[in-house]
Amino acid sequence: MIVNLGLTAGAVVGVLLSGGFVYVEIGRYATPQVPETRFDERKEVFGYTAGLFVGIPLALAFLFFLDSMANGALLGALIFLVALVIGTEVAQWALLRTHYWGTGESTPFYALGYRAGIAGIFALAIFAQYLASPSITWDGILFALVESLAVMALEVAGALLSMPPSAAAGRKGGGSVPGGVFMAVGFFVIGIGALSGFATVSDEVVAYAAALVALIGGNLVYRRLRPMLDAVPAPSGGGKPPPRAKPAAYGRTTPAPERPAEPDDTDGPLA
Repeated sequence: MIVNLGLTAGAVVGVLLSGGFVYVEIGRYATPQVPETRFDERKEVFGYTAGLFVGIPLALAFLFFLDSMANGALLGALIFLVALVIGTEVAQWALLRTHYWGTGESTPFYALGYRAGIAGIFALAIFAQYLASPSITWDGILFALVESLAVMALEVAGALLSMPPSAAAGRKGGGSVPGGVFMAVGFFVIGIGALSGFATVSDEVVAYAAALVALIGGNLVYRRLRPMLDAVPAPSGGGKPPPRAKPAAYGRTTPAPERPAEPDDTDGPLA
């Protein structure tokens, strides 16, 4: 059996990054960290798994985008970038509107799990592509890690930014359009590193700076939007249901209504 070390290492990094985010960040809103879990854990796992599958074609568009930027084909890079952004936003929009998720306020958690799965596949693609190159250095591995973290930050921030406004959850802005614009700008910044290349030290500085700008920007946006998770009530926090009405009796088991007693006037004077 032949094992592709690049794919194996990329899969390990992708699972550690995406699974670690779900376990640490989303796990902050599950018991025992909070009195009651703010989301359905089965739906969260399903959302993460869906992101892994959806991330495969999106990762191909991402790699084609980076290759186009590296070759200076800006028109092709723009086409793949648009396909990447639209595919991500449409998939999240369609996923969260299926009957499986219901109409509760816990959908931001499922969106985060979905986007974390996509980011994990992107990290796999980044490391697999780099480890397949003829020359592998620790500097290159570090850059692949920083780039993977930047993608993770952009994805999770875009997940919350793409949530539609909700008066019940206190969300006054957001939606697919601002989320898509944010994603397009963030990924284009990452692409600047591929455009500069690694031929000289100055080129490496530009590539690292682009990845760090995307990482910091995504992290800041996510930190600004994360308070909306604190406002999400637990799925069972909607109050007790009304008591069920007792079934009515039928047939002879139904007691006859009591009739008011008629006054006895036999002892009265005759008219």
